[in-house]
Amino acid sequence: MVKAVIGDETQLTSAEDRLSQSGLTSQVGLVIGKLSSKLDRGFIFDLVPTPSNDAGEPACSLLETTKDDNKRKGSKSKSQPAGDSSALNIDSDWVAEHARQVSRMLVGGMKVIGAYVWVSDSAFKNSTITLCQLLQTVKGVAEAAPITETDWDERLLIHICYSPRRWTCRNCVLSSNITSSSIRPCDFKMGRVLSSLQAFRCTYNFKLRLPITHESASNAQTLSSILRHAISVHAKELRDAKAMIDGNLVVGEELCTTDGMHEVELLLPLTKNSLVEASSQNDVAGVLVFGGSVCSYAYSNSKEPLMLAVADIKDDIIRSLKSRLDIICDEADEDPDPIDNDGKESRLEKLPEKPISKLVLNSLRKTCFLTFPRRVFVPWLAGTFICDYLQTSETVEVLKEHCVELMSMEAPTDPSKYLQPEVEAPSLITESFWDVTAPNHFASGSSSDKSRQVDMSVESSWRSNQPFNFNVFAAVCFLVLAILVGLVIVRQK
Repeated sequence: MVKAVIGDETQLTSAEDRLSQSGLTSQVGLVIGKLSSKLDRGFIFDLVPTPSNDAGEPACSLLETTKDDNKRKGSKSKSQPAGDSSALNIDSDWVAEHARQVSRMLVGGMKVIGAYVWVSDSAFKNSTITLCQLLQTVKGVAEAAPITETDWDERLLIHICYSPRRWTCRNCVLSSNITSSSIRPCDFKMGRVLSSLQAFRCTYNFKLRLPITHESASNAQTLSSILRHAISVHAKELRDAKAMIDGNLVVGEELCTTDGMHEVELLLPLTKNSLVEASSQNDVAGVLVFGGSVCSYAYSNSKEPLMLAVADIKDDIIRSLKSRLDIICDEADEDPDPIDNDGKESRLEKLPEKPISKLVLNSLRKTCFLTFPRRVFVPWLAGTFICDYLQTSETVEVLKEHCVELMSMEAPTDPSKYLQPEVEAPSLITESFWDVTAPNHFASGSSSDKSRQVDMSVESSWRSNQPFNFNVFAAVCFLVLAILVGLVIVRQK
């Protein structure tokens, strides 16, 4: 449980000045930071206001409660001054969507750890249940911890009161039943947070070859569902990976004592070849190849052990893969021109980069190549970075729009300020299941990896339903004929 919370003084003071000059009577937004289980502390990096919705309406407003509501609450409306009966009306779904989008832009060691409200003291007290519902919704949407064992059932609620001016922080222990959720005050102070962070960077190369069985194909599973499962399985393998930081193996609870950027290398344990096992079962219809290079950043408090920084790096890698898959699936859902069954094969031949969620396994009979979005890092606060993702046809202008809309920040105008360590993937072609398992294919694939760093890509190919192709049949016939001719010659002698 979080016992104390420290907020970055520079950023929170700037947020308070912005709110006091806005003239608003209410505002809701997200708390970006980190909850440390080792230190029993919470760290707040910044407060990000939730923008207006698509209709131009603010995410929260003040509503006057009725006399019946006041009676149920046991309040004395006659003795209350004007404004004491007001309560917050919050569009929780819109705030949750904002949290989902912002979570994609955060790197390792940074999360949406709660919400803040700028409102009077009386309105805050009248909105306890509403605020618990808000935090529950934000937690359900924004949490993503595939490597760590569990995610805390805690979120922070920051109340910035403008009359009188003061900050209060509450620790909210959330449960499935909103009425049983508890809100407790916790120690809060401002200090140096961002400037004391340690930075870690990792370039993680991977290639997964996934056998697709006839059963999976007959169930009309999409490539997106197969990939989600593959990423989840890989997350479990990544959990057991050892790590080296600056060339030294990470063991125990040792701390980082040096400054600067620390390079992390992950060492995965040896695993069985699932393709060979699957091929021996003679049930493989095709192979899906998923590989590339992920650049990952993570930030950790200087008092936290290095093992936590490694866990943050692993979390960031898996969250990044899932975020890229979500992006192309979201775009597919917005596509108003669905593919009909009759024209699906011909459309795939012309447009090999159709979104993954549009591709159904039992409709694929030819090689398909898909490219995931590239990860680009944007300078944020005190030398830290956040990230965004670019499709092949997009430019950094898209990043600027996202930064303004989602993070309320001005992105650099100079493209050289952005870090783009991931490059576009080259084409990796597989004609059938046997081409993937053949030694020559592995040799060519390894040389491509060494010559150029690749981005996320997906390949899918299908083996014909016939047990033998023409070449195999011809070879068998030639062998049988040779044996028969040999027997005839021996008998004549």
